[in-house]
Amino acid sequence: DFGEHVVGFFSCVVAPAAHPIDAPVRLRAVFAETPAELGERFDPYPGTLSRSWLQDEVINVDDTPAEVRFPRRYAFRYVRIEVVAGSPHAHAIIRSPRVEAVTSADETRVPPLPSGLSERQRSMDRIARRTLRNCMQTVFEDGPKRDRRLWLGDLRLQALANYATFRNYDLVRRCLYLHAGTATDRGLVATCLFERPAPVRGRNNILDYTALFAPTVLDYLEASSDRATAEDLWPMVVRLLEFTLEPVGPDGLFRDSGRWWLFVDWDRELDRQAAEQGTILYGLRATLELARRLGRAHEVLFLPAAIERMVAASRRDLWDESLGLFVSGESRQVSWASQAWMVLAGVPTAEEARQLWPRLRTHAAARTPVTPYLHHHVVEAMWRSGLRAEALAYLEQYWGGMMDRGADTFWEVWVPANERESPYRSHLMNSYCHAWSCTPSWFLRTPPPAAP
Repeated sequence: DFGEHVVGFFSCVVAPAAHPIDAPVRLRAVFAETPAELGERFDPYPGTLSRSWLQDEVINVDDTPAEVRFPRRYAFRYVRIEVVAGSPHAHAIIRSPRVEAVTSADETRVPPLPSGLSERQRSMDRIARRTLRNCMQTVFEDGPKRDRRLWLGDLRLQALANYATFRNYDLVRRCLYLHAGTATDRGLVATCLFERPAPVRGRNNILDYTALFAPTVLDYLEASSDRATAEDLWPMVVRLLEFTLEPVGPDGLFRDSGRWWLFVDWDRELDRQAAEQGTILYGLRATLELARRLGRAHEVLFLPAAIERMVAASRRDLWDESLGLFVSGESRQVSWASQAWMVLAGVPTAEEARQLWPRLRTHAAARTPVTPYLHHHVVEAMWRSGLRAEALAYLEQYWGGMMDRGADTFWEVWVPANERESPYRSHLMNSYCHAWSCTPSWFLRTPPPAAP
């Protein structure tokens, strides 16, 4: 037990206990983010992602004593090493375990926390910062154990937390250019991309992530004051409007064309129409604000009317006056996702936004979030509704629940009613240090917005 979650390279010394070892020593090592990965068998493996992501290794040591450096970078807190074969006449011992931890985060740049926070909130900030730190490598990785890719939706949340903590603006800028540089010939940015051996876009095209490119550029401009980069990326922001507005009809309403992956959250039963409507609208507002900041509003003269149509359609087709809540799809499903994204998109009035949250809590059939990614947007929507106390209480209930379960970095997926929930059919494949879970540091360190 290294005492905290780390990302890096592990080494140890393999030596004879007493007599020379007359055969190679075969070691099996398991690197674990959680105790479950030490205590449960990896095989037979039922998951949908590649078994090779699970962090176990078998190596042979021919000559002892020797210092052995394991070849891969691992994300772990715990290491279990077994001597699975060796000399029948002499035992091997393992000593001097060490890890060379790696990150592009600089702890000395982190400003002090605001005064008045509780010890529990300070612990939450520390765990959130560790989560972000361990995902900050040569890009903002989504999870340092598994996937290790740069995803646009994760990037936005990591960047926000980074601005409040490590303030590594160069890393954000690099990631933005990687997304732009791996765009298609038509200008569609990569939803996700692989950095090595050379940058290349992934095969996934997520509509709601695409709509968040403009907000991510705007956030970067506000945090860094780097106007040159925003100017450089502006043509890409404008070209993306062709894609995000494609599924929006002349009436201003989003309809699924079947050509996109609609993510929002890992909930297969979630109707995504209202959440996608809100995310696209959120992206349009950010694009318009970015245009104004850069003196480019004349290039997007159609945007105010497009925004007005989408707001009108949202109120006409997705707002249920009798419920005081937004509904989604033909089934008129109520979900936390729909409310969060409609509020963030600025659709309800200030009073409607404040009143919908208590109504939502008592709506027994409402679909609840699965991932910290959606939980973040719920908290942010409450925050922007002027409900700071309620937002912080929600933060402490959900992320604090992970703390109470022993988390020293925050997880990719956590459903309190089903702690083995996994979108990959194996909770061992879940990432237990995950990018989109790091935002308590942003909420705890950022002054609340003015009440609407």
